[in-house]
Parts: sequence; C-alpha cells; structure tokens
Amino acid sequence: MNEVSPPLPPRLPRGARTEELARVPIRLRGGTVTLSAWRLQVDCDEGPGTITLVEESAGGSFFRGDGAFLGWTQGDLKGAWNELSRTPEEPEALTPQLG
Repeated sequence: MNEVSPPLPPRLPRGARTEELARVPIRLRGGTVTLSAWRLQVDCDEGPGTITLVEESAGGSFFRGDGAFLGWTQGDLKGAWNELSRTPEEPEALTPQLG
C-alpha cells in the first residue's frame, strides 16, 4: 500500500533568527481599506527579510515575503512562519515537594 507522506517544511535560510514580531497597518494595491497584519522580522546569513501575515476583512489571510523570503510560495511562507514564530516553551511550573 502506498502511503502519501506529508510535505516537507521549507528549508529556512541559513542562520535564520527572529528579530521582531509587530502588528502593522497595511493597504493593498487598489484597496481603500487599511488592514491589519503581523510582520515577522528575520535576520539570516543571506541578509534581512520579513514575512507578513495579512488578515483580510472577509476573514481570509495570506502571506507576503520580502528580502530573504521574496519569491517564496504561500505554502513555503506559511511553513517558515509556523517555524519561526513559535514561542519558546515555558518550563513546567516547579511544585515544592513537602515532607
């Protein structure tokens, strides 16, 4: 039986480090409404880049890549976003041992 394996995540640029995640207002070309977006600033060995998650008023969303991420597909940008925007896991709360 042939099993379909899930797609591999995109290869991140070498040395990718998240610099900043900021909420920003944007306008689309030809648009009359200001939209909200999240912009993830990334520094890597190839130079700086940004991935922007644009939230449309109709409830949809899409990604834009600039700098090191220019020309990436929506799927690759989404994978990179998911990988780079992860927050470090909080250590489990330590409970004192009594007795």
